[in-house]
Amino acid sequence: MKIICSKEDLEKAVSKVEKITGRNLNLPVLKGILFDIDKKIILNSTNLDLGIEVEFLGKIEKTGRFVVDGSLLNSFLSNIPKNENLNLELKENKLFVSGKNIKTNISTLSLEDFPIIPKPKTKNSIKIKPSFFIDGLKSVWFSASNSSIKPELSSVYIYPDGEKIVFVATDSFRLSEKKILVREVFDFEPILLPVKNISEIIRVLEYSKEDIEIFFEENKVSFSYNNTFLTSRIVVGTFPDYKQIIPKEFSTEIVTLKEDLLNSLKLSNIFADKFNQIIFSIFPSKKVFNIKSKNQDKGENTSFVEASLKGDNVEIGFNYRYIMDSFQSIFSDSISLSLLGAGKPMVMKGIVDNGFTYVVMPMNR
Repeated sequence: MKIICSKEDLEKAVSKVEKITGRNLNLPVLKGILFDIDKKIILNSTNLDLGIEVEFLGKIEKTGRFVVDGSLLNSFLSNIPKNENLNLELKENKLFVSGKNIKTNISTLSLEDFPIIPKPKTKNSIKIKPSFFIDGLKSVWFSASNSSIKPELSSVYIYPDGEKIVFVATDSFRLSEKKILVREVFDFEPILLPVKNISEIIRVLEYSKEDIEIFFEENKVSFSYNNTFLTSRIVVGTFPDYKQIIPKEFSTEIVTLKEDLLNSLKLSNIFADKFNQIIFSIFPSKKVFNIKSKNQDKGENTSFVEASLKGDNVEIGFNYRYIMDSFQSIFSDSISLSLLGAGKPMVMKGIVDNGFTYVVMPMNR
């Protein structure tokens, strides 16, 4: 194998695939990047949950295939000066890299042990702007469970709904739903995308300046654009009937500025107890909404929030962190909080953008 390429093109491709290499002690070859050079120069890597294939440009003088440690190669390339042309040649199981002031050889890994990344066999696909898909994932993934006991709760549930694609995640303590208007009717089977794969999926898709094609198969979902192909396993399971969790009627409603609520929450958190508990005291009859927190070692605090209130009086406790997490997905200046009484979940929404719905359960303490 022998190719000639620019340092920048090679480094960009290696950087993209290296982050998806694995750290499996039983399969050390997963830390490698597969160079597959025939009519094109293609790099592959996988951690068995995710697999990626990236094509880049270069002059092919001799075809071949080999696997090299991804982290090692990435570190090596990051320390080579810019505007450098590199010669890569495989000889006696070593990759020889040479340039203007460079002469290096890198040991290769076992080619036979490297897993094959399967291409989609289905024609069931959709094309969508990457920003739509990324926005959907970022809006909800923080609500997914970190535990692997219930894989369906450690996932983001994605399904079509008319001209919208809906993204949902829950850990049973809170729930996020984001409806993305795509203005096109898509038809695909709902999927459960493992939350541990999502950060890398977002990172890879953010490179795309054009529509991405998404292929849906029984055990995996794949993303394709330009010179990049990414595949992820999906969870086989049943997502909870989450719509039953979202209250349809409310007895108390609050509308307030997002910034005012945020500032009061931050102040209250200083005095929250070890359970991060804060108390919402809502008295529409007195036009009072305050947030209380108490810590035996630090003291206590009451913050008053200016708001429009209506309905029944109620006092209810929440985990401060769960409330704060929702703000990353609410972009309206004003926010609504809707309740059905103590012991019932609260629904949070932006006043202008109603595509995001957040449900948070109260604390029992």
